Amino acid sequence: MKELSDVPAELEIFLDRNSPVPLYHQIAEAFEHAIRTGDLPPETKLDNEIDLAKRYSVSRPTFRQAMDKLVRDGLVVRRRGVGTQVVGPRVRRSLKLSSLYNDLREAGVEPTTTVLALEVITADDDVREQLSLPDGAEVYHVRRVRSIDGQPLGIMENYLPLSVGTLTVADLEEGGLYNAMRRQGTDFQMAHQTVGATVADSTQAELLDISMGAPLVTVQRTALDSSGTPIEFGDHVYRADRYSYETTLMNR
Repeated sequence: MKELSDVPAELEIFLDRNSPVPLYHQIAEAFEHAIRTGDLPPETKLDNEIDLAKRYSVSRPTFRQAMDKLVRDGLVVRRRGVGTQVVGPRVRRSLKLSSLYNDLREAGVEPTTTVLALEVITADDDVREQLSLPDGAEVYHVRRVRSIDGQPLGIMENYLPLSVGTLTVADLEEGGLYNAMRRQGTDFQMAHQTVGATVADSTQAELLDISMGAPLVTVQRTALDSSGTPIEFGDHVYRADRYSYETTLMNR
């Protein structure tokens, strides 16, 4: 991991002590800029707050306020036995029918995909119920890890009726599942989605490069086409320190 003392000189923070902007806010803004531009990449381990407060000639409570703001904004995390560590800008998604791959591309991020499974299996009871399939029906089972900036973000597991067409590993790695389905003629009209939370088991922790028991965001989605036919059931988990949903609420 990259220590803060190794950060290039151009990341030195200039504090305007005559500004009406509080010092802690100036520090937090400087760190946020360095994180978002990649000068402080994910997994950078920061020096302890006492040393950093001395480095920038501020009190420890002032520097702690700055770190508290970065924690609230999801840019750094405090880990017991590790200290304060950069997690990078959090992926924020609005509640709309879209694919994570396309959302990331629209945000200027280049996602990468590792396909763990692409197979035809006999659907279990839960999958058959979600996709309205008869007993014994076969489905595609797709399991992938989606990463950004070389860091794993989520594990995506999907089940699809064979009627969606032919899927290949190349399709999934190069353009995302929904794009591959659209090229086969699938149209997406609506989806039923549930967002929840859980903690990582040993397999999830290894795939996502996090500690066992770390918090995860869970997303289950059943997508339907324009005729109301279920065409995809997804069961996904994402690192809670790098992923969240947002929505706008209006008073009526």
